[in-house]
Amino acid sequence: MEIRFLDRSDAGRQLATALMRLEGEKPVVLGLARGGVVVAAEVARGLGASLDVMVARKVGAPSHPEYGIGAVAPGGGEVFDRNAVARLGISEEQLRALAARETVELERRLEAYRPEREPLDVADRTVILVDDGLATGITAIAAARYLRSLYPRRLVLAVPVCAPQSASNLADEVDEIVCLAQPERFYAVGQWYEDFSQTEDSEVLELLARAPNGGYLA
Repeated sequence: MEIRFLDRSDAGRQLATALMRLEGEKPVVLGLARGGVVVAAEVARGLGASLDVMVARKVGAPSHPEYGIGAVAPGGGEVFDRNAVARLGISEEQLRALAARETVELERRLEAYRPEREPLDVADRTVILVDDGLATGITAIAAARYLRSLYPRRLVLAVPVCAPQSASNLADEVDEIVCLAQPERFYAVGQWYEDFSQTEDSEVLELLARAPNGGYLA
């Protein structure tokens, strides 16, 4: 198995290089909490761009929480993979309970990451949504749909590594996808990192505090 990235910071620096052509558009860089914020911080640094956080939560399957069958976003936004839900025999009642649990965590994170300054305004701006990788990609879909409601001029999804099918599923949700690697044999995002340790809330807060134009988006 080939490891392409040392850690999320290394992935972010590589991603920044691929995005340098957007520097002149003065983009807003949004990291999907939590791991995506580490990648996004390096992208924002490389492009001299503003950094903010985007919070969306994956809804995992009951027997396999890492497998995303849906996602929730701010403002009550929800996306579900109905084929996966049917295939796994998940009832509507179970699905609502799973979504409600993730909504509670989403709201906790929104409260935890809320700084005292105003959120960055993304209307009529180029927005680069960054995550540390796409497996099913359903969380990124929920985030992208939420961001569309804020009327950015252009929405770019940028990730270091993604499953080819996930990139295809997101093609209609954003204006452009930048993915450094789309391995055919894709099992999990973490397999492409030497260090894929969990990102904590404290690290997200520290990165936002250090960003010169950091803010909050919700």
